[in-house]
Amino acid sequence: MAKEKTIYYCSNCGYESIKWVGKCPSCAEWNTFKEEKVLPTQEKNFSYSAESGKKRNTPTLIGEINITQESRIDMNDEELNRVLGGGLVQGSIVLLGGEPGIGKSTLILQTALGIEGKKILYVSAEESERQLKLRADRLGKTSSNTFIICETSLEHIFQHIKNISPDMVVIDSIQTISTETVDSSPGSLSQVRECSAQLLRCSKETNIPILLIGHINKEGSIAGPKVLEHIVDTVLQFEGDQQHLYRILRSIKNRFGSTSEIGIYEMRSDGLRQVSNPSEMLLSKDHSGMSGVCIAAAVEGVRPFLIETQALVSSAVYGMPQRSATGFDLRRMNMLLAVLEKRVGFKLAQKDVFLNIAGGIKVKDPAIDLSVISAILSSNMDVAIDNNICVAGEVGLSGEIRPVTRIEQRVKEAEKLGFKRFILPQFNVQGLDVDKYSIELMPVRKVEEAFRYLFG
Repeated sequence: MAKEKTIYYCSNCGYESIKWVGKCPSCAEWNTFKEEKVLPTQEKNFSYSAESGKKRNTPTLIGEINITQESRIDMNDEELNRVLGGGLVQGSIVLLGGEPGIGKSTLILQTALGIEGKKILYVSAEESERQLKLRADRLGKTSSNTFIICETSLEHIFQHIKNISPDMVVIDSIQTISTETVDSSPGSLSQVRECSAQLLRCSKETNIPILLIGHINKEGSIAGPKVLEHIVDTVLQFEGDQQHLYRILRSIKNRFGSTSEIGIYEMRSDGLRQVSNPSEMLLSKDHSGMSGVCIAAAVEGVRPFLIETQALVSSAVYGMPQRSATGFDLRRMNMLLAVLEKRVGFKLAQKDVFLNIAGGIKVKDPAIDLSVISAILSSNMDVAIDNNICVAGEVGLSGEIRPVTRIEQRVKEAEKLGFKRFILPQFNVQGLDVDKYSIELMPVRKVEEAFRYLFG
């Protein structure tokens, strides 16, 4: 019998080394190498398929490859189908990550119970069958095609897959599954790597899609080596604040669709509700006459929605003025404050500035720059902005209003929700059919022009 050997893995990127090193040669991170014992190669022969004499692949000309449309499973969830690119592809492996308690298991369980005509095997390594039954009763759903098994051994899971022959498999979670071919505890780097590789082989050989649920570490990335994200076909991130009702499902990697789509859910006592119109969800109806509030037309991926930008400017009561931003990049807010002071002439250096994106979501769209500085100026002057005005525009360092993408979708969203006027960059008006909109379009080139429309 061959001797056991020790391998060091980088917990950040999965790089292997025969000795411990302080700095990873691959990702240049410090102190990320972990020691793992590796069994001899001849003992790592277990896989889902017992076939040994498989036909070897031969090189094929690219012009001779036949292309067929991927067969997808309807998840009976419009938001999840959109993020996946139209449904779950047969033979694919999907990784869903998120913070503890954010609703990952609830989302997958209610989706599994809602799929009709498909046999589903739900493997839970963290909860008992009774706990899952109580959750299903709370969701108010039941299914005659969903099988529940509480198991942590990968070999036993493969045996259940052979016996049941399901159309879809759910693993909750990948960090709690272990295989006998690796001599280490569940959740270790080698266990996660080996279990994921064998599940991938099982998915490709049987054409069964597998959904994996993964934990998030304190840095905000999926626990385990980065190679786990390279193995799977799709990586989904479930985001949100536990203190708020809304959750965002975002695609980080997708081999079968776009990564620019998002899904929005509302957390309720009976599960997660799909939000088909996020604009109405993010807008309050009672900000008329209140200063420091401006409505922006944002786009997340390819989906337009209107958000409420709130700002509060007050005199600094301490020696150092405070700058705080929730849902918006603090460094970008500081840049916009510098533009206001240098280009427009408003002195905010000795004042506290607090910025908040209503609804508890995080927005990275630069088109909300104009609404941010408008809300800040509105709070500073204590003058309310007309609640029938919606704005969109990126602010440059010289105070110019730069063009934004998908302007037609932004204008249509504002028009659909009853806004009367829309402030947009001058460049975006070119090629835009102004007559087909009932909303008044007000093009601007500089920040000063936008302020004249807003404050007179």
